Amino acid sequence: MQKNEIKKFDELELKSKIFTIRGYQVMFDTTLAELYGVKTKRVNEQVKRNIDRFPQSFCFQITDKEKSEVVANCDHLQKLKYSHVLPYAFTEQGVAGSRY
Repeated sequence: MQKNEIKKFDELELKSKIFTIRGYQVMFDTTLAELYGVKTKRVNEQVKRNIDRFPQSFCFQITDKEKSEVVANCDHLQKLKYSHVLPYAFTEQGVAGSRY
């Protein structure tokens, strides 16, 4: 995949990367980074630099408890189990408004 090229997921794969947290349908920063072909670190840098573009209804950092629940229920997120960083969750509006 070339830089700035958006990765294409099939429908089932994409649905498996959407979770319900706090009543929102969300994607994690790792998935968003994968979609845009950038590193997760880059996505998180942009959120921190442009915090006014990402209100709570667009993007939020999950809690330790939420992280544990997601990891326990999703085999493909086992790497997250050992991460000391809490991931950002992006709502539909946050995903639509992001450009990396």
